[in-house]
Amino acid sequence: MQSLNERMRQLGGQNVNKVSTAVTLRHKPSGISLTVQDSRSQATNRKLARERLLEAIENAQEKRRAAEIAQREKARRRKSPRPAALKAKILEGKRKRGELKRQRARIEI
Repeated sequence: MQSLNERMRQLGGQNVNKVSTAVTLRHKPSGISLTVQDSRSQATNRKLARERLLEAIENAQEKRRAAEIAQREKARRRKSPRPAALKAKILEGKRKRGELKRQRARIEI
């Protein structure tokens, strides 16, 4: 984790302009970066930044896990065969459709 201290960029008067109270934390493995400038205290901003960074990392991991599970489930559903009753129903529908098309064919005179 990399930490940078920088001056805040918002309204707040002389203290904000003179003191580096904004904190930017970057988590190198995941590439997540965030800046906190909620308080006039650098220590408070650092604490808030760590809490928010931890939350962001956990959210990213949860998203990744959910995507992996969804991908596995999709592959499982794709590989599983259709139930016999459903397959028979689909084939019956296809037979009916084929018969209907044959009835619409030109009549030979």
